[in-house]
Amino acid sequence: MSLPDNFVYLENIDPTIIQDMKYFSHDNFIGRPIKGYETGRCILTRPAAMALAKVQKTLQQQSLSLKVFDCYRPQMAVDDFSEWADNVSDQKMKASYYPRINKADVFSLGYVAKKSGHTKGSTVDLTIVKIEPGQAVTELAMGTHFDFMDELSHYSSAQISNEERKNRLLLREIMQTDFDPYDKEWWHFSLKNEPFPNIYFDFPVA
Repeated sequence: MSLPDNFVYLENIDPTIIQDMKYFSHDNFIGRPIKGYETGRCILTRPAAMALAKVQKTLQQQSLSLKVFDCYRPQMAVDDFSEWADNVSDQKMKASYYPRINKADVFSLGYVAKKSGHTKGSTVDLTIVKIEPGQAVTELAMGTHFDFMDELSHYSSAQISNEERKNRLLLREIMQTDFDPYDKEWWHFSLKNEPFPNIYFDFPVA
């Protein structure tokens, strides 16, 4: 697919960054592929992708790697989230993703946005993995999995272990040279000087 100007596929900038695009799969808070995700490839603005590649080089020196869960997100996907939130009968992923909140509150609590930074192309959800001998890959313990809608996912949660706190700190410190963190989601970072601060794109991830 031909991308808009200044957008790239992450693998063309750094193919070593692991991609596990959750919204192209059934492994997400809705439990099915999300509208607008026609492939499991990370798309970002070029400056965001270049900044991630710089982080990756630093991590590789410690036998670590970035693993991305979501990158650019089309507006049609955000609208899909809104339709899901309005459907009170669909609770199939509650136990795994939002056990302690009402799904109708995911917007007011700040876990999902009707206008998302992801739609501007320079926000990314990600974690750090350890590359073991033989290339086995293990995610560092962060206290929750991606998209767990709960106070446990807040960066400063007091309910996580010292190891999990240390790993969250590592991720935040290595990212925040070029990215701003989001305190309610330890995995969420937005490029500080994003090229499209006021544009919400809607081309598919394809």
